[in-house]
Amino acid sequence: MSGLARAAIVAEARRWIGTPYRHQASLIHVGCDCLGLVRGVWRALVGPEPERAPPYSPDWAEARGEETLALAAHRHFASARADAFRAGDVLLFRFRDHAPAKHLGIATSATHMVHAHGGACVAEAAIGIWRKRLVGAFAFPGVTD
Repeated sequence: MSGLARAAIVAEARRWIGTPYRHQASLIHVGCDCLGLVRGVWRALVGPEPERAPPYSPDWAEARGEETLALAAHRHFASARADAFRAGDVLLFRFRDHAPAKHLGIATSATHMVHAHGGACVAEAAIGIWRKRLVGAFAFPGVTD
């Protein structure tokens, strides 16, 4: 695989802006959830997905009590420092203390990200209050800058 520029990741994530929220979906301009956004950016820039995402309910993380999303991120992305993430990194968040992490975004700068969440279209938003819920950052494979 040739090198992957962070600017290309940010540009691809921004192409998804306006995609409606659809649980478990991963189709640009059709629908996606936060995982579907990351999966779609992966397919566009890296290639076929390395593993199939299993079906999951909206409360999957709480029901299982496992760090499923974090473990998958560690399998397929390079770990980055959560306190020093860069544009193009995948950000992993917890909604509540002591609950499994289950929300993802793609950083577009040190202060903003593109993400999908229920009840809204994919949008670029300030990280703001999300920062206190940030538990991990990950670089796409092959990032060169």
